[in-house]
Parts: sequence; structure tokens; C-alpha cells
Amino acid sequence: MKLQGKSIVVTGASSGMGRAIVERYVKEGANVVAVARRKERLEELAASLADAPGSILVFQGDVSRREDNEAMIDAAVKAYGKLDVLVNNAGIMDDMSPIGDATDEMYERIMKVNVYGPMAAMRKAVQVFLSQGNGGNIINVVSEGAYHTCAGAIYCASKAALTSLTKNTAFMYMPDGIRVNAIAPGGIQTEIATSMGMPNMAGYGRAQKVIACAPAPGTGEQIAGAATFLASDDSSYVNGDVLMVDGGWCAM
Repeated sequence: MKLQGKSIVVTGASSGMGRAIVERYVKEGANVVAVARRKERLEELAASLADAPGSILVFQGDVSRREDNEAMIDAAVKAYGKLDVLVNNAGIMDDMSPIGDATDEMYERIMKVNVYGPMAAMRKAVQVFLSQGNGGNIINVVSEGAYHTCAGAIYCASKAALTSLTKNTAFMYMPDGIRVNAIAPGGIQTEIATSMGMPNMAGYGRAQKVIACAPAPGTGEQIAGAATFLASDDSSYVNGDVLMVDGGWCAM
């Protein structure tokens, strides 16, 4: 088992990629704090993994809140005695609006979840890693949208910001043995579109020019495979990288 005994926090764990990551991690022997707003979904997930080699601790939280980001890290340290890996997976979509139609309200909502949440969690995790004195590992889930115009202006900007934050943090804490990498999924079968609501038709129409070139959608399990590699010692020399898991979309 590649993750035997590792203490890991995963956000956005109640569905889609986050759920698949938690399932894979626990089956690989990890002790996981699974974070999401929908507690009933987390409890169902925990029950389904009751016989797995690792363990799962349910944590109901909202990553747009500083207190919840800090508390989920504390929960891992309290339950498992340490923190080894943080996976910032939680994210929401905009409505595909181009910048001319973007609103302050949408900006604040998207940025609080997609940028502020990971930033607050990373800040707390780095502090814990430094106090432990034996390095650490952060995995951020960004998006093809940081490179292609396959969503709205605010969503793309949020994922580009998280990509930059990934690389900056990897560089800053390289001497401390803290690795920070990102996964950039392409089109994956998840529930993220439910956070979009009714799309802005002008932006949606333009985005279709790019989306039409995308390969067939991938699965959460395929993202979980990449996340397992980055969480394991197999990736010990990988740092500051963005792993594109998009079926080749980035090559088009």
C-alpha cells in the first residue's frame, strides 16, 4: 500500500474527484480527514470504507471560512498525531460569464472557495509541517481552465491564481522539504456544473469552441490515480509541477 499510515486532509470529499481520491487513499492505507459541507454524504462515504485498510474521519466544513480550514488541519493532527499531505480539491464554477458580464458577487463567491480556501489551508499546513520538521506535501487541484478558455473569466482566473500559488509555495519552502504540486483536470465527470446555475449564454457559446475539441470526459478515479502518485513517495522528486490529467486536451 503506497500511503500506509499517512495522515491526509482532502477537501471537497463528498462527491466527484474528492470522493474518488478519499476512496483510493483509504484503500492505500492512509488515514484521511474527509472535508465537505454535506455531512450525510461524508458519513455514507465513511461507512462504505469501513473495511478498508486505512481510516476516515468525517469533518463538516466550508473551505471559504478560515476557521474551518484551520480546524480541519488541527483535526488531522489530533486524530493521527501528524499531518503528511493536504489535498485542496474543493472548487466551484462560475456561470461562464466573460469579463464584461462578471459581477462582484460572483467574484467574491468563486475566489473565496477556489483561491482563499486553498491559501488558508496551505498557510496552516505549512506551519504544521515546519513545526514537525520533516517536510510535507500539498496537492492543489487546479484546472485546464487555467490554460484554456473553457469556462468564465472568474473561474479561469481563480485556477490560474491557484496554479501560481502552487509554484510560489513550492519554491519558497523547497529548503524545508515541503513539496507542492497541482493536478489540472480536463473534462471530468463530476457534479461541479451544479454550482454553475444557468450559464451566461455569450460566454457559454464562446467556450464551446474550445470544449468541442476536448477528448471524451475522464473519471474521478483517473484523477485519484494521479493524486495517489503525488501523495506517495513515488513522486519524492516532483515539486512545483502541474500534472495535466486531461486526455491530451492541453496538446491541442
